[in-house]
Amino acid sequence: MVQVYIRPQAYQGISFDLDDTLYDNAPIIRAAEASLLQFLHQTYRETRRWQRDDWISLKTSLIQNQPDLAHDTTAARLSMLEQGLLMLGYSTEDAEVGAVAGLNHFLHKRSDFRVSRPVINLLRDLSLKYPLIGITNGNVDADKIGLGDVLSFVLHPGKGTRMKPYADMFNIACRRLDIPLASLLHVGDSHGSDVMGARMAGCQSVWLNPSFGRDKTLRFGRLLPHVEIENIHELQGLLG
Repeated sequence: MVQVYIRPQAYQGISFDLDDTLYDNAPIIRAAEASLLQFLHQTYRETRRWQRDDWISLKTSLIQNQPDLAHDTTAARLSMLEQGLLMLGYSTEDAEVGAVAGLNHFLHKRSDFRVSRPVINLLRDLSLKYPLIGITNGNVDADKIGLGDVLSFVLHPGKGTRMKPYADMFNIACRRLDIPLASLLHVGDSHGSDVMGARMAGCQSVWLNPSFGRDKTLRFGRLLPHVEIENIHELQGLLG
């Protein structure tokens, strides 16, 4: 069901969140993290002393001490792996090599899937009328999962660019598209990141609620989306 809260104005481009908006990301991440743990246990035997919760605890601590890591999921995981290997007794050289190997293993598994054909077809139809881009807080490889032919470019946080709901990526997107912020329509599943981020940046927003693999969220944040949809394919009728 499509619910309009604020009548959308004319837009000249559409941006999409990726994780949990165009596919169900939770099982992908769980599988990638399980595969990474298996890789570490097989390659660096001392890591058998640690399980997933130990690594998560370490990453949380690192982010608390280095807040910039909160805006770069790849850098945070690399730092976690290197520091963990050091704490488990490996040399600086071994920890650096192992961290890079572990990160590459994770990134491969993290992007080892394809976006469903119906979603790709939807994006292809929309791309005939509007330039489409991705704005994601994650680190999925859009080309590997089949989005390279339908999205003009994808923006990720890191290296000084902050995650949504900060306006950084919305500003970069509109400069690259050469359109005003108010002319970008952003589609995403997270009210906190996508709706709030788009609205605070001055863009228009479509909230996918529920997201892939989740239950419907009943509570709003302090800013309404322009439009709420329950299924990504409802965009076809909404956008024409």
